[in-house]
Parts: sequence; structure tokens; C-alpha cells
Amino acid sequence: MNADELKALQAPIKALYKENPEAAKRIFRAEGTLLPDRPVCRIETRFGIIDAGLHPAAGGDGSEACSGDMLLEALVACAGVTFNVVATAMAIPFRSAKVIVEGDGDFRGTLGTSKEVPVGVTDIRLRFEVDSTASDEQLATLMRQTERYCVIFQTLRTPPRMAATLERVST
Repeated sequence: MNADELKALQAPIKALYKENPEAAKRIFRAEGTLLPDRPVCRIETRFGIIDAGLHPAAGGDGSEACSGDMLLEALVACAGVTFNVVATAMAIPFRSAKVIVEGDGDFRGTLGTSKEVPVGVTDIRLRFEVDSTASDEQLATLMRQTERYCVIFQTLRTPPRMAATLERVST
């Protein structure tokens, strides 16, 4: 896809959202079912079933997806698509590009063995390895725009309000 094709694809969508801002609003949704015989949450996605379980550092055997890995994979996906779209829109060529995300976590927090250690990923690093003839200035602009428009990057940078509830249901 080139810049003109991308603009043609997105122009009617952008026009709709400018004319009717409510049309741009969406509710993202994911749902999982807990498996009672083992510590697994089954997530039925549009692209197949994913069983999420314990990371090996928390007692898992590595046969199920880890939610921490999935979080970083979501960032890889979003940042990669955003980088690609921004590069296309700005006509910045690249021969190859790879997205790498690393996150630091200490399982003592997750396992409750230390109250001083936070639960979760504490530091995340996003890196692109790019082979491109573009100037350093163009690549710096591409990186800034990727950070600015990547939904997952911005969500993690400025966390949303969160709430958790429990509802009793009868089956």
C-alpha cells in the first residue's frame, strides 16, 4: 500500500468521524472462560482460541499463553501496525523493520513472597530495528508519530481508569 491508497482508504472514515464524532466511539471487549480443572482462562478470539495460564516462573509448564507476554505482544502488534501506517503516510521507505518489546517483572510480587515488590510489569522498552534509506530526521519523526498514535503505547503510558466487579450468576 502506498500513501495515496492509504489516504483513499481512510478519507471516508475520517470524514465520517469529523461529521459525526459519536461514530468514532467503540467499546473494545474481550471475554474468557475459566477452566475449573486447571488454572487456565480460555479466550475465544476472532482468530482462534487462546488458553492463558501460569508463566513458568509462577508454576506453569509453558504450554499456555502468559498474560504478561500477551500484553507485550499487543504492544508489538499495535506499534508495528502504527509504524507501518505512519511510514506509508509519510512515504518513508524501509527495507525491513522489526519490533521488539521487553518488560521487567519480579515474580516475588505476583506470588506474594515479598510485599515490597510490585505485582506486574514495571518497566517496558519498545525498540524498532529498521533498515531504511530515510534520514535520521525522518526516522525520528516516524518514531515520535508512532508513539503518539499507537493505542496500546498510549494506554500503557497514561493508564485508563479501572474498575473490577463481581456479579453472582446462576447457571
